[in-house]
Amino acid sequence: MAQRLNIQLVKVEAGRKPEETTLRAAFESAVGQRAAGILVLPDEPFFVANRADIVALAAQHRLPAFFGLREYVDAGGLMSDGESMRTAYRSVATYIGKIATGGNPAEMPVSQPTQFELVVNLKSAKALGITVPQSVSLSAAEVIQ
Repeated sequence: MAQRLNIQLVKVEAGRKPEETTLRAAFESAVGQRAAGILVLPDEPFFVANRADIVALAAQHRLPAFFGLREYVDAGGLMSDGESMRTAYRSVATYIGKIATGGNPAEMPVSQPTQFELVVNLKSAKALGITVPQSVSLSAAEVIQ
C-alpha cells in the first residue's frame, strides 16, 4: 500500500539492551531520514512500558505518531487503531478462571480479538498543526479533547 501511495517506509529499531539503539537515538535517526511520521507497532512490551517517553519524543520532534494501542493516545499520542487491551485483559481473566476451576488449557478455544478501537487525540493534533478530518473523528470510538 505504501508504494501505491508513494510513501517510503523506513524501519527504525530501539530496545532496552545496552547494545540496542535508545529511543532518543531512534527518533534522531528517523528525523535524520526526514520521517514525516511514525508508526509504533503494538506487539513490543518495551514500547508499551516506555509509551510516555515515545509520546514525548514524538512531540519534541513534531512527528505525528500512530499507535496500535489506545494507551499511547491516553499518554498524549496522536492516534491509535487496534485491539482493545481492556477487552483482551477481560478475556484472559476468563481463561484464568476456567483453568483455576480445573479446565484444561489444551481443550480451550484460541481467542481472537473482535473489538478494535480508533482513538484520536485532538489536543495532540492541534499541537502538531494537524486538522483531523471530520470523517475520522466521527468514526473514532473516542475523541480526546
